[in-house]
Amino acid sequence: MPTERLAKWQILLTEFDIVYVTHTPIKARALEDHLAEIPVDDEYQPLSTYFLDKEVNSTEIISEYTNAWKMFFDGAVNAKGVGIGALLISPTGQHYPNTARLRVFCTNNTTEYEACFMGMNMAIDQEVEELIIMGDSDLFIRHAQGEWETQYGILIPYRQHVEDLSKRLK
Repeated sequence: MPTERLAKWQILLTEFDIVYVTHTPIKARALEDHLAEIPVDDEYQPLSTYFLDKEVNSTEIISEYTNAWKMFFDGAVNAKGVGIGALLISPTGQHYPNTARLRVFCTNNTTEYEACFMGMNMAIDQEVEELIIMGDSDLFIRHAQGEWETQYGILIPYRQHVEDLSKRLK
């Protein structure tokens, strides 16, 4: 819907047989077209970027032959609300996704905890014994692994709840 000011101008321009059409962004399309016109050749070298924290740019290979379940989780906060999601993957490759919209405003850190709670509770309900938990929040992961102390008072009960839930899993 056009804003009030745009609607006013649109009405005024109709007197002169001028049609106002909203313009949608084409930046992404222009980039796609540009990349499609420039094929990658044998001389291509990937960009080598310097990272201050090398752990951020590292990966860990998880054996496919493990009997452990895997869980991915994430939380998001934006102007439209707060959402969380978790995905459980069984050792046989069966996927169990779950998402929720929270009715209360949370910070990014608390949404990460809430998403992890949801995934861990799903695993407990499925009677999972061994669970590999993966997320993208460095703060959450370092708190859960005990590498960093929880300094924010609001996060202390969240961290305690993660510890309580993790005692029910391997």
